[in-house]
Amino acid sequence: MTGQNFSPSWRLGEFLPEACEFYGRVAELLGRRIWHPLPVWRLVGEKEWAKVSGKLEAASPWIESVTEDALPGWRAVVVLRGGGRVATREFCEGTQRFFEAARRDLAEGEDEVMCEGAAGLIAGRLGKHRCAKGEILTVRAPAWSQERISIGGGGWLVPLGEGMFKAGSTYVWEPLDALPTVAGRERIEGILRLLGGDDQFEVIVHEAGIRPIVRKSQPVIGQLDDARVVFNGLGSKGSLYAPGVAARLNAWLEGGGSIDPELDLAGLR
Repeated sequence: MTGQNFSPSWRLGEFLPEACEFYGRVAELLGRRIWHPLPVWRLVGEKEWAKVSGKLEAASPWIESVTEDALPGWRAVVVLRGGGRVATREFCEGTQRFFEAARRDLAEGEDEVMCEGAAGLIAGRLGKHRCAKGEILTVRAPAWSQERISIGGGGWLVPLGEGMFKAGSTYVWEPLDALPTVAGRERIEGILRLLGGDDQFEVIVHEAGIRPIVRKSQPVIGQLDDARVVFNGLGSKGSLYAPGVAARLNAWLEGGGSIDPELDLAGLR
């Protein structure tokens, strides 16, 4: 349930189960935990409440509970189902090692993979893009709750275990670089105080990156005119959509047929 409109993410009921199943299988292969289920507390302010309360019935499949005036400074807390955290660093490092042998066995010149992400979009590979820069902080706050993900006030707070958290994020369209900024840190520290409830935290890491976004912040797959195959545009929700979209790309590459029209690169042109 995202954004100020409090609406389900695009095709959430379809892609979330596929992602959970995928990360479970990867965890078995790698011998490490990848998916960490956690309830999501959507903290709703007084100004938001009129809009959110009017959408509760439509959003009911994803709502665990609604409690009004439960936390100081917030009009309501909406607890959402299906939330969690993907350990992306562990996932990337583990799968890299897993496929190292396969890459060594590839015949020279047999395949070319261009892992360009946002850089490829900014270079104009797919035409117009909507990439956006974001900054996040990793902090230590031993007294804060590790039992939930908190969203509110334009930001989020995700527990990592052992008193550690990630928080973010900013959203700017220029400059599109991966350089942390003083303004970005100040913005996220404000989110930390709002969602953590106090200023008892220590900043450990400050990071910045670029979200690869096209059209309606939805992924795209398909083939370019030069026969290269594209899988891009995962945006802010790559952990949610990547497994299901990759499976659809693989099915198309193996079996032909048509690509899901909502994912088809042709829709950008």
